[in-house]
Amino acid sequence: MNENNKNSEQIEEMDINHLIQVRKEKLEELQSKGKDPFGITKFNRTHTAKAIKENYQKLENSDVTVCGRIIAKRIMGKASFCTIQDCDEKIQSYVSINDLGQEEYKEFKTYDIGDIIGITGFVFKTKTEEISVHAKQVTLLTKSLRPLPEKFHGLKDPDLRYRQRYTDLIVNPEVKKTFELRSKIIKEMRTFLDQKGYMEVETPILNTIAGGATAKPFVTHHNALGIDMYLRIAPELYLKRLIVGGFDKVYEIGRLFRNEGMDLKHNPEFTSMELYAAYEDYNDMMDITEEMVSTIAQNILGTTKITYQGTQIDLTPSWKRMTMIDAINQVTGIDFNKINTDEEAINLAKQKNIQVEDIKKTRGHIINAFFEEFVEETLIQPTFICDYPVEVSPLTKKKQSDPRLTERFELFIGGREYGNAYSELNDPIDQYERFKKQVEAREAGDEEANMMDEDFVQSLEIGLPPTGGLGMGIDRLIMLLTDSASIRDVLLFPTMKPLA
Repeated sequence: MNENNKNSEQIEEMDINHLIQVRKEKLEELQSKGKDPFGITKFNRTHTAKAIKENYQKLENSDVTVCGRIIAKRIMGKASFCTIQDCDEKIQSYVSINDLGQEEYKEFKTYDIGDIIGITGFVFKTKTEEISVHAKQVTLLTKSLRPLPEKFHGLKDPDLRYRQRYTDLIVNPEVKKTFELRSKIIKEMRTFLDQKGYMEVETPILNTIAGGATAKPFVTHHNALGIDMYLRIAPELYLKRLIVGGFDKVYEIGRLFRNEGMDLKHNPEFTSMELYAAYEDYNDMMDITEEMVSTIAQNILGTTKITYQGTQIDLTPSWKRMTMIDAINQVTGIDFNKINTDEEAINLAKQKNIQVEDIKKTRGHIINAFFEEFVEETLIQPTFICDYPVEVSPLTKKKQSDPRLTERFELFIGGREYGNAYSELNDPIDQYERFKKQVEAREAGDEEANMMDEDFVQSLEIGLPPTGGLGMGIDRLIMLLTDSASIRDVLLFPTMKPLA
């Protein structure tokens, strides 16, 4: 930070402190008169601003009571105008000394931008045809002691917006609309799945084993049990236990926690949806993914053709489906169907400057590395990439035509991944052996490798029917449908490093 910016911030902080002190003095004066706004416990509102505007013809000249935050004031001697903002919209009020009386009007003139007030009066239109409330009574409900930023011209600094979301929601109306859309999208997803016969369930967030995904977990300690536990990285293993137990279709929408990096696409805690259906496979999961996303877009936005960060994306079914090996071949001209040993794959990785960890120097890991390096960012329109190597898919059923590959897909839109699905591995012997390999990788230093879950293996020994499973990052889907550049724009309270 240069010296000028530092001095500017210090002056601004001094100004804010002065304004806060002035507002506190106003509060003390009110309290000395027995008018403590923080002592009010309830206020009987009859209408919102939106309801008044939508029903003006019925409400004209009728008495109403509204309440909200003052966002504008225009004092004109014996009469004034103020605008308040409630949960829905803004509405103007005409306030005069003749209606309130001298003392109450004098008090009203001391109210600040940001104060929350209640107004009782009748509905009318001004000479400029603006629907307003002619105030007969004004009540201060909450005194705002800290001024809104930039004299209510907006809060622009992204870091400050994320830290002070409460202020961001007040001064940036488009932000509020994003989170209203978020709520509608999740509700629409639930409705879609409920209508498809899925049952919503809840599984533990505190786990004794970090499983169900390849990720580094957060560790905590349970004092009563005297053991370390993990915030869940995925609900997968519990949800599949429920399929073993006899539920045919289940889903869960909830928070997951991964102790990894933070960027435009990643937050340590995020919202995910996972579903499982007995007697289905990854082809069925492609069908339901395609139908669900396109249905949500149509019902929420009114179209399946959207723009994301300037790029036109068509979510209309049917979406492209191709294998990972074919996708690599299409972009690079390299056909991994003709590369059959780890040694050949390692040599090819060296030629193309693909860095692979020692513990991941296998043909399967290198295929995955080539895809991430050369192909992923080219997948703009919705595309299912299928048949992942077994090395990177420890919970997935192998392809009968090539046991080096699995019946797994990931969905890519706009160059990033949105969903991950399998034909679930239900062979307990195979699962146990894959867990053992994951444990070996973990002991060799791979912190993201799966742990051994013997109880899950035991559940497979009871018998998991052929099952299809899907996981989808809800935050990324909401980013797509609200045209938001960063995951922090769709999280009300993203993870932030504390200020000093």
